[in-house]
Amino acid sequence: MSDASHVPVLLDRVLDLLAPSLTGERPVVVDATLGLGGHTEAMLERFPDVHVIGIDRDPEALSRATARLAPFGDRVTFAHAVYDEIGEVVAAAGFRTVSGVLFDLGVSSMQLDLADRGFAYAQDAPLDMRMNGEDELTAADILNTYSSRDLSRVLREYGEEKFAKRIADNVVAERAKEPFTTSARLVDLVRESIPQAARRTGGNPAKRTFQALRIEVNDELGVYRRALPASLDVLAPGGRVVVLSYHSLEDRITKRAFTEVTTTDVPRDMPFVPAGHEAKFTLVTRGAEMATDDEVDDNSRARSVRLRVVERTTA
Repeated sequence: MSDASHVPVLLDRVLDLLAPSLTGERPVVVDATLGLGGHTEAMLERFPDVHVIGIDRDPEALSRATARLAPFGDRVTFAHAVYDEIGEVVAAAGFRTVSGVLFDLGVSSMQLDLADRGFAYAQDAPLDMRMNGEDELTAADILNTYSSRDLSRVLREYGEEKFAKRIADNVVAERAKEPFTTSARLVDLVRESIPQAARRTGGNPAKRTFQALRIEVNDELGVYRRALPASLDVLAPGGRVVVLSYHSLEDRITKRAFTEVTTTDVPRDMPFVPAGHEAKFTLVTRGAEMATDDEVDDNSRARSVRLRVVERTTA
């Protein structure tokens, strides 16, 4: 199968940012969101001594990445896991620390392309949205069982949907007639729930609702809040964590975590930093980097990306 539809976002920039951390003997990088393996393939090609641990919770993605990366043999370790298990995965692979960690957050191109997964609002499909089919909760379960108040909270917090209450109330009213099973009916309901003037901007009005349901189904923000500190814990001195996020909720978590570990508890007006109080990390990027216009032209998924990087400076 061709993976042409999966174009890694900010690929060259990611490799350049990881490069200074990969100069030692057999450096190890964790690709915490392996997907179809585009970033990992590029790492293995550019850095001939690197070993990559690829993590993905989606068995289909893991299977495709395994086939794609087969030419690299034992330079890749594959793990079917959620990325908040990064510490356990690294230990199971036989390593104590790693030289780099990459997070490319959000839904993958493959998941959007496979209609039966239910991630895309542009085509009618079962309301599933599970990144791991072995999990129990689906988008249909949420729509058919959550109270209007809980559903409104999910849409407001995870989709930043202004009309969350109206959509939630309409879902509850409609499911009383017939449970929700496929995406087309939900797309129509969302469109009808939003004032006509608000439909004229911002693309498909169902986008925010689908994002919110996907995040809730997979506990994406909860997992990421646990995974980011865990990734910092396994990083060796000189190692870097690179994060590509695609909406403000993820970027806010990243910014907060990076600020916390790069800030000393010593008052600013103190003339020196006492031993033991130095920050253990330093910011590599100042603020969040965004894609260039050329990058967006080549890869539309890069339009909303925010890139942040931190480096461990001391054990």
